[in-house]
Amino acid sequence: MSHGPLPDRDDHATAAAGAGPAAAIDRGLAILNSIIVVLAAIALVAACAILSYSVLSRALFKAANYWQDEAAVFLLVGATFMTAAYVQQNRGHIGIEAFVGLLSPFANRVRLWLVDVATLLFCAFFTWKSWTLAHEAYVDGQVSNSMWSPPLAIPYSLMALGMSLLCVQILVQLVLPFAGGRRP
Repeated sequence: MSHGPLPDRDDHATAAAGAGPAAAIDRGLAILNSIIVVLAAIALVAACAILSYSVLSRALFKAANYWQDEAAVFLLVGATFMTAAYVQQNRGHIGIEAFVGLLSPFANRVRLWLVDVATLLFCAFFTWKSWTLAHEAYVDGQVSNSMWSPPLAIPYSLMALGMSLLCVQILVQLVLPFAGGRRP
């Protein structure tokens, strides 16, 4: 539970105020993340509408719905993975806040850096595996096991792209303090 601003969640608007490639990439990511969040919100509303239609058409008209569940899942997967960089940009991922007040500002910066490095390593591995899944699904023509049979390359590609953006976001957050900017 948090009662006020935490030292590791400063206002992101001032984080990339510096010049240089890292700050420019950070500002570009902020714009891209804002666009993706709007599209993800639309995808979530579409998933809700699709699932509501599915329930109503099945209950009222006994209509077969073989595509609605998968379409909603694809939209939810895309929204979840594509917005991961936005969440990281705003430091919204799970963090251990109990240590923030106990550590000195320097120790807290070291803690954040170590957590970001470990997170980047995990996310880089996940990104690599996601891209291999997407490639295999595309090359092999893999489809889901339903009557609709949409290509599995779609959700795997969204997963891989979202994880790639997350890795870039974490990398920028790691490099920014060394490039003269403030840590987001």
